[in-house]
Amino acid sequence: MTGRPEHHPSWHRARSLARAAAGPALPGVPRTLADALGHALAEPLTALTDLPPFATSAMDGWAVSGPGPWQLGDRGVLAGERPEPLAAGTAVPIATGAPLPPGASAVLRREHGEVERSTSLLRLAAPGPLPEGYDVRPRGQECASGEPLLPAGTSVTPAVLGLAAASGYDRLVVHRRPSVELFVLGDELLDTGVPRGGRVRDALSPLLPSWLDGLGAEVIGRHRVADRLAELREAVAHSPADVVITTGSTAAGPVDFLHETLRLLDAPLIVDSVSVRPGHPMLLAGLPATADGRTRRLVGLPGNPLAAVAGTATLAAPLLRALGGHADPEPRSAVTAEALPGHPHDTRLLPVRTAGTGVAPLPYDGPAMLRGLALADALAVVPPGGAAAGDTVELLPLPTG
Repeated sequence: MTGRPEHHPSWHRARSLARAAAGPALPGVPRTLADALGHALAEPLTALTDLPPFATSAMDGWAVSGPGPWQLGDRGVLAGERPEPLAAGTAVPIATGAPLPPGASAVLRREHGEVERSTSLLRLAAPGPLPEGYDVRPRGQECASGEPLLPAGTSVTPAVLGLAAASGYDRLVVHRRPSVELFVLGDELLDTGVPRGGRVRDALSPLLPSWLDGLGAEVIGRHRVADRLAELREAVAHSPADVVITTGSTAAGPVDFLHETLRLLDAPLIVDSVSVRPGHPMLLAGLPATADGRTRRLVGLPGNPLAAVAGTATLAAPLLRALGGHADPEPRSAVTAEALPGHPHDTRLLPVRTAGTGVAPLPYDGPAMLRGLALADALAVVPPGGAAAGDTVELLPLPTG
């Protein structure tokens, strides 16, 4: 991370620089399935067994052997049991997911069969033969043992945990989550109650941690830092986090000390402002390494809430996902149901809602506003000059929990 910083790069260029600033993904570590959620796979997920591991019934009904009618046995087969072999011309009740008895040729669904009580003969309720293998899930239908299931870099979701467990895993090797320490700057901020005395509520402390967690980070601390150079320098210099995220102090106001803090720490700027609205005074910098040699980075977000959201989407998201080893997601796009207003020269990140098959803008989209964002389904990436109705725009997901 050497050389001159890029001043006012385009939005797409800034995201590329943030991704590149991550360097190699953090090391892989073993985690139990419960602890692996939200990480990225550091190794491909390969099946440890056939799935299903044995032929099973796809329906409640009867396991049958050969063409009917069938003499019905007394003892049925439940999931988790080892069934006895089935002789030709016989049938036994079977539950969904139960192992198919040796010798069974098909499963007859309960609604497709009739039992003659006096003889215990099972017959088809409708004319026609029962095809061999009908309603049977054959061994290895989903995958064979040793088959690659998911590549390294896959984000571990609840569905991935379920697949891993079904495939025989108790632990997964995943990339370590990047640690983040959040410093919220501003003497004007209040923690409780309504705004008063010229001071406003801190909206970013409640908003950002869960979003950062959703980006794969581990938030190890959240602190209020006063508008004093010495205090900010001390906090940034001694943070043990992989990524320090600050809110506010990125511009050139009388108490905006972030640039001076970075200069005093000999911390190289990588991105200094971005051609995007809101949030153009965001920044990205390298920081001196930790005592144990770990590389650190700093993302400076503007203090206005929607501008900070734009900075998170622009710089923090690609940096954190790359550090955590997550593969780049496929871009999402949508057609505009209405014109989306843009900035004359810069990209604009605009809260939008789904409107039929397209997206439409929301009101209350100023840098200090969150009302539009609270109703939004996504952020639209609006090119300079805006987007006309019927244009296709890129969408950025918003956190939901």
